[in-house]
Amino acid sequence: MSATTATVEQILVPESLLKKRNADKKASTAKVLSLAEKKKIQRQKRQVIFKKAADYAREYQQAEKKEVALKRQAKINGNFYIPAQAKVAFVIRTKGINKIAPKPRKILQLLRLLQINNGVFVRLTKATKEMLQIVSPYIAFGQPNLKSVRELIYKRGHGKVNRQRIALTDNAIIEENLAKYGIICIEDLVHEIYTCGPNFKQVNNFLWPFKLSNPTGGWSGKKAVHFIEGGDCGDRETKINALIRQMN
Repeated sequence: MSATTATVEQILVPESLLKKRNADKKASTAKVLSLAEKKKIQRQKRQVIFKKAADYAREYQQAEKKEVALKRQAKINGNFYIPAQAKVAFVIRTKGINKIAPKPRKILQLLRLLQINNGVFVRLTKATKEMLQIVSPYIAFGQPNLKSVRELIYKRGHGKVNRQRIALTDNAIIEENLAKYGIICIEDLVHEIYTCGPNFKQVNNFLWPFKLSNPTGGWSGKKAVHFIEGGDCGDRETKINALIRQMN
């Protein structure tokens, strides 16, 4: 009796409905497989990112130890240790557009420093050093350390995606735009900027100029006076890191 009833029910079900059920079942199975595959890929990516971060941390630590060893060796030999010249500077605009000559104005545009408190990373070459000297009354700059680079990118980092300013909240944004250069995560960005790597230009162009706050306690009020004379502008060397902390 039950077999006969089942046969009747099977005959009564429209063929279109049976096809739809089969299609839904296949789609459901494919979706489950797709999700499992995506999770597997994401897990593999996380492992790669963790490994990269660990390798970078080891690299930074070794470089720091080498620096300390060289300083000690120089002291033992009665010499002075002179660190290698900085390869990257962080530049912050300190003054507005009023009473700026055409040449400095153009350089500020080339540096992408269009507003007060905007900051950018700059590769230090003979040409860029000359440019920084020309606009030094309108900027503060110096050598950023690893902590400053990391804090700027993590806290204030935005990428240029289709000419839009997009917050770097997901490694997928970085991977979509810079994977062809081997840059897939935020630690890759930090490493490329800090070490002035071979893809520094591409990474720096991807990073939107940093929008910083006024420094804690405000500016000194002597924006046209050089930093070493008690003002705000000019080359601060490593002391730029203290200013970054105040503005980040």
